[in-house]
Amino acid sequence: MPILSPQQLTWINGFAALGDSFYTRIQGSALPQPKWLATSQATAHHLGWSEDWTEWPGMLEAMSAGKPLEGATPLASVYSGHQFGTWAGQLGDGRAMYLGEIKTPRGSEELQLKGSGPTPYSRRGDGRAVLRSSVREFLCSEAMVGLGIPTTRALALVSSPLTVWRETQESTAIVTRVAPSFIRFGHFEHFASIGDVANLQILADYTIGLQALEIQAFLGLDSLQDLSPKERQLGFLKWMAHRYSELMSQWQGVGFCHGVMNTDNMSALALTIDYGPFQFMDAFDPNHICNHTDTQGRYAFKRQPQVAYWNLFCLGQAFMPLINESEPIVEALEHFKSQFPLETEKVYLSKLGLKHGSKGPDQGKNESKSAAQSQSNDAGIAMAEEILQIMGAQRVDHTILWRTLSESVNAFAQGNPNPWVPVKDLFIEHSRLDPWLHAYEKALKGENLAQSAQTMLKTNPKFILRNHLGEIAIRQAAQGDPSEIERLINLLSSPFDEHPGFESYADHPPEWAQSIEISCSS
Repeated sequence: MPILSPQQLTWINGFAALGDSFYTRIQGSALPQPKWLATSQATAHHLGWSEDWTEWPGMLEAMSAGKPLEGATPLASVYSGHQFGTWAGQLGDGRAMYLGEIKTPRGSEELQLKGSGPTPYSRRGDGRAVLRSSVREFLCSEAMVGLGIPTTRALALVSSPLTVWRETQESTAIVTRVAPSFIRFGHFEHFASIGDVANLQILADYTIGLQALEIQAFLGLDSLQDLSPKERQLGFLKWMAHRYSELMSQWQGVGFCHGVMNTDNMSALALTIDYGPFQFMDAFDPNHICNHTDTQGRYAFKRQPQVAYWNLFCLGQAFMPLINESEPIVEALEHFKSQFPLETEKVYLSKLGLKHGSKGPDQGKNESKSAAQSQSNDAGIAMAEEILQIMGAQRVDHTILWRTLSESVNAFAQGNPNPWVPVKDLFIEHSRLDPWLHAYEKALKGENLAQSAQTMLKTNPKFILRNHLGEIAIRQAAQGDPSEIERLINLLSSPFDEHPGFESYADHPPEWAQSIEISCSS
């Protein structure tokens, strides 16, 4: 049965139970004249709430930081971290407020308000989030769910006439975010940096407990309790390396640029977290820098996997006071280095509609078949690398190319004599493309074409949250009109569907979109 009122919420508040060293209790600062701008019924359903949850007594007040729900324990957590590769020292929730964790049909979920006012960790900031960044986070959180990429979620967006100064005067908003936990690499770095081994151990036990079932399945165990504390911690680090190898390959596969992969923006559950200067690429450029603040290009698109690997070693360093041995930590984290190419292979073979070969422990059962499949996979990856190079050289739109290729394979499966014309139309120069298409067609003839086409259409989205689409929604929301947000949520929740009548949302961006700049204040 769905939860029908806030009185039926079961609060767990596990993070709050860790102790005062982990946070400061706060009250939040209410937005004046708040109103619901947008909500995600999908996230409400995820929580097990009834559809009329916005009408529950006290909900608008709670989600605008006015008065917490009964049972909530508002606080701001402390963490530290590396920012742009440099140790930044103590940081913390400067504009976010933990409300607590609630019991849901899918386990415990933490509710957090972003933009709820100053905290002891605001570093002289006002603790507010502007409407522009709030709309972007609300949309992208749910867009990632539609793409099947691990992410924090967004439940609600509350707007207010209150204004703050950024580059210009801007209106404010609060996003209600949802995740099993918002613990970051920086939480571990904080306690390691101040030599607080006791609380570092508490944090490790708590975080591992949140994902115990998944970690023990990954390690092939019936229970983590059979392991020593060091073995559990090393298992957690290896699991993190594995999960981030998957996450980075997924980001790269859809052309997603995070923009600010500081260790304090890295989830300890391997979720996509903290949507600031993100972007889904338009014209493909492996060197693309989406964050206007990132003048050195540290977080350029092609560097994201390398940065994730670097950040994992920062996490491993934070575990040193517990494990006291560097070699097993390095061994656990090196799993990323070996696994990321395999995960990337899976992503791009699916994007091309080619088979995945088995390279697991049973490989030796049929060496000749495995060797042949491995050779086929290598050819498929070479094919993916080459089409990316061709795209990059001519700045072909990333999403449109992969979706058009999917549709062309579908046409090829149905016997169309000229299936590749739409793909060719995306390129100005064909000297490299034509041989590639010839080799690709040859590779496809060894596949079940109908199955390949369906795999591609379910892998390569038609709709993504392009910068200009978000900008249009922001401009309308600033005028009090949430209709474009609602329209985008509908499209992005099922980005692989056709959505007849909305073809323009899948088209090339307009010329004016090139002038959009996003930075850490976005």
